[in-house]
Amino acid sequence: MLRKIRNIMIICFVLSNKQVNAQSHMGSSPFSKIKEIPLAVSPVPFGDIQPDGWLKDELRRNLAGFTGQLDSLVPELFSRDDIYGKDRLKKEIRHKDVGALSDDGAFQTQFLWWNSETQSNWLDGFIRTAALLHDKTQLKKVKWLTDWLLSTQDPDGYLGIYDKELRYHFNNENGELWSKTTLYRALLGWYEFTKDKNVLGAIEKAVADVMSHYPVNASRPFRSENPNAGGVTHGLAFTDVLERLYQLTGKKVYADYIVFLYKNFSEETLNEDAQFAKLMDPEKSLMGHGVHVYEHLRSIAAAYQISGNPSLKHALDLFLVKIGVELNPSGGPAGDEFIGGRKADATETGYEFCSLHELMSGWISLFSKTGSTEYGDRAEQLYFNAAMGAVHPEESAICYLKTDNALYLTGGKHGDTTDKNQTRYRYSPVHKEAAVCCVPNAGRIGPEYIGHMWMSDQEGLIATLFGPCTINTSVRGKEIRITEVTSYPFEHHIRFLISAREAHSTTIKVRRPAWATGVLASAPYSESGGFLVFKKSWKQEDELEISFQTATSTKLTRTGQVYFMNGPLVLCNPVEGVQKITKVYPVSELRESVYYPVSTAAWQYNDQAVSQPDPQKMEFNTQMYDPASGKTGMVKLVPMFHTILRRVTFDVKH
Repeated sequence: MLRKIRNIMIICFVLSNKQVNAQSHMGSSPFSKIKEIPLAVSPVPFGDIQPDGWLKDELRRNLAGFTGQLDSLVPELFSRDDIYGKDRLKKEIRHKDVGALSDDGAFQTQFLWWNSETQSNWLDGFIRTAALLHDKTQLKKVKWLTDWLLSTQDPDGYLGIYDKELRYHFNNENGELWSKTTLYRALLGWYEFTKDKNVLGAIEKAVADVMSHYPVNASRPFRSENPNAGGVTHGLAFTDVLERLYQLTGKKVYADYIVFLYKNFSEETLNEDAQFAKLMDPEKSLMGHGVHVYEHLRSIAAAYQISGNPSLKHALDLFLVKIGVELNPSGGPAGDEFIGGRKADATETGYEFCSLHELMSGWISLFSKTGSTEYGDRAEQLYFNAAMGAVHPEESAICYLKTDNALYLTGGKHGDTTDKNQTRYRYSPVHKEAAVCCVPNAGRIGPEYIGHMWMSDQEGLIATLFGPCTINTSVRGKEIRITEVTSYPFEHHIRFLISAREAHSTTIKVRRPAWATGVLASAPYSESGGFLVFKKSWKQEDELEISFQTATSTKLTRTGQVYFMNGPLVLCNPVEGVQKITKVYPVSELRESVYYPVSTAAWQYNDQAVSQPDPQKMEFNTQMYDPASGKTGMVKLVPMFHTILRRVTFDVKH
């Protein structure tokens, strides 16, 4: 079957390449604008959706822990480095504390922009978490921080990390666009929550300054003499800022600049997988830094949507095929830290928490652009399994790197101690010795998921990603409130409590997950494009109940191992471990720790059924073979969600 699928894919590649070659012979550029493709579904304004239930509890825990306290845990990277203000980078600065352990010299010089990423990605998660929780105390702090950052803006609009002698004049590694990306994304969240037009005005003025210094088709923002330029290529994510500004303001100048940035990025000599020519080679595997690869997915998707150019569509399709072979059962993409041409392996290819956020955001972006429900399935699978499976179940700490099959969490992968500086495979609320990047993104991923649980189209509202939440929004000028009562993904039953000032006929669509074998609903519906469509006259106070039917399924990895899923949840065999505390912080007594296994029994699947003794509990049992003892025993399976040590995949007994 896999061989047949591969042959079909090759035929599609050949046919598509013929089409692209025909276009090139006609002289058309892959970056020329044909016709913009409208969004299939649109995000609702940030802040219209508030979390309830376990989602709210998760945000509260983060706000009380690393999301709310990170600036106090490592003040040397925050308050002691006013990188957007008085400590802007100058030519004579050759060294600063960026958190990572490394030799002095070129490494430090190359990554002097790191603290802008640390500060601004943290701020992004902090702003959105405080806003979603309506935490008055933390919102006061947010107001002070954003006012202070906006006060650093120069009269000409410049809002960034470089002094006048450096800004926009680079032949090599720099963080000009990347530092702006991380900060402006955060400020956009604050604007959407507060509706403060002064904030939006400051962002637009800052972006205008960028576009005036890097004019379209007359500049090279991604030029670098060294093809390994991480800060430069991170800067392609500036398309995030442009895309949201375009959605908020409707100004075409932002949309056109997206295509220009991707064009220049593709034309420069850079070691980056998402460049157009490399994507167009189906034989070229993904090699680079995982975070770059997965965040660049959004950029090429945006460039295609804006341009409507079929060449970019083909490149995007090939990109998705390449990413597809990098996905572990949990949805976590290979990249620990580099992909290196490897394919997903539940034991050997770990994933970085930064990559988890970037790829989930990419799936959500593709959902909005295409309306394809498969991207909702992918976003949920990644969030509930890989991401939540890298978060400590009881403490405010995450794994910087983790594998699906995680039998040791002692710093190095699977207990390896050969690299003394490898400490990423363990729990920490900071991970300073590696880089303070994954913890900030762990603070962003929850708000990113929650902020896209509902979207809209011309007909009405769409329940896109599931979980306990409440949306208060406006549909065609009429205010509507829907509370989603559920403990999803731990149950598959959802009650939608619908409230409005008057009776209305708003169309409500609900994504039908691919894993649902059946649907029970309290109201008649039709199905269209992967959605359940409910068209009826809703009362002022009304409700809709939906139950998705499913059964535990057995799946195969590309390497022939077995794993199990129930609904959107990947199941695993939890491995008993012994915790060792390695550091305690004075701030809220947050701590770092490692885990050693008590036993590493290698169970083998022998085609036995999986049972769920109590339908109210997400606990399952099956019989498996233990090759060490030669006997069959009972194996417990639970969701990956908040697990520490675990085994997800199992060899098949022959």
